[in-house]
Amino acid sequence: MKVLHIVTLHTPDHAFGGPTRVALNLSKAQRAQGDDARLMALGDGFEGPLPPEVEGVPAHLFRARHPLPAFEVSGITSAALLATARRMMRGADLVHVHLMRDLVTLPAALLALATRTPLVVQTHGMVDPTENRIAQLTDLLGVRTVLRRADAVLHLTEQERRDVQAVAAPVALTRTVRLVNGVRPQERKPAREPGRPPVVLFLARVQERKRPEDFVAAMPAVLARHPDARFVLAGPDTGALPGTLALARRLGVMDALDHVGPLGHEEVLDAGRRADVYVLPSIEEPLGVSVLEAMSVGTPVVITRTCGLAPDVAAAGAGRVVDSRVGEDAANAAGVARAVLELLEPGEAEKAGRAAWDLVNGHFTIETVTRTLRRTYEDVVRRRRPGRRD
Repeated sequence: MKVLHIVTLHTPDHAFGGPTRVALNLSKAQRAQGDDARLMALGDGFEGPLPPEVEGVPAHLFRARHPLPAFEVSGITSAALLATARRMMRGADLVHVHLMRDLVTLPAALLALATRTPLVVQTHGMVDPTENRIAQLTDLLGVRTVLRRADAVLHLTEQERRDVQAVAAPVALTRTVRLVNGVRPQERKPAREPGRPPVVLFLARVQERKRPEDFVAAMPAVLARHPDARFVLAGPDTGALPGTLALARRLGVMDALDHVGPLGHEEVLDAGRRADVYVLPSIEEPLGVSVLEAMSVGTPVVITRTCGLAPDVAAAGAGRVVDSRVGEDAANAAGVARAVLELLEPGEAEKAGRAAWDLVNGHFTIETVTRTLRRTYEDVVRRRRPGRRD
């Protein structure tokens, strides 16, 4: 099967995060199963020519143009990308659009409808009811049409399904499919050696929604119990790094904080193996791939109740689920610190790490996800034959 994955952006430091990572993971697994899966996206931040492949996946990347810089990622586009997408759609069995309100994936999805190419859309929690007038106009001009006419709409959680339905209303969406994120199984790391200083990891985009300041604000309480602990702040800066580092300086914990910047995919897994606890105090995190990657090597996690993985982590005992509310910084930090300290206890670390590894291998492997997706694709293509082209 020829599948074209269209996502907004790919950068050398993976600053766009989840949607591109999901598209790559799915493409790699699909290619391993014999499908011709390809990636199409804007490329930004590269020196020299854009790469023809990403992590072994053939990639059709186009220089990002910034006609609406005030809208950041939502305001970048490329006429060449859209022209090429239209041409490639006629040779594809199916187009999988990782949809957001932007000038790349939305027009690409509308092109798929116009060319009668079977269309699967996946919103990654990026399309929900909003009071923003520009977003509401975008919904009126195209998003609702795409959601209503797509052959399948994928959702990560029940909350995301309800959000997408609310945007598409009053038309009822009947072709929705739950598709969780998946990662490759990894060997479980050994337990921390006695005497080795504990390592606590934050690995995600350093942006306000991810709450990196809660991670830093938890450091003094953890250091009071484990004065030799190391805290690793990893990931590309998307606006919150200066404030996060300034907080670390005010709290006097810079000596215990290692800011390592963005990491490649294998480096992400290595960082998870070296960590004893992974922390993501994010608000409204649909189903974080970085959380799954940490658990895939046997690292327990601290996440918030608004993370889509919270029920799974809590039920499995794969870490701790804490509160995180805007404007309650002290309470947020105290909750993170308590959770980290509990997971640094030797017996609890071993038990939670094993539970995290089991959880991923039981429910969130890329192989499990792609089996579900393959059934969805086959159902879509079967419904559209014959006469699926103009």
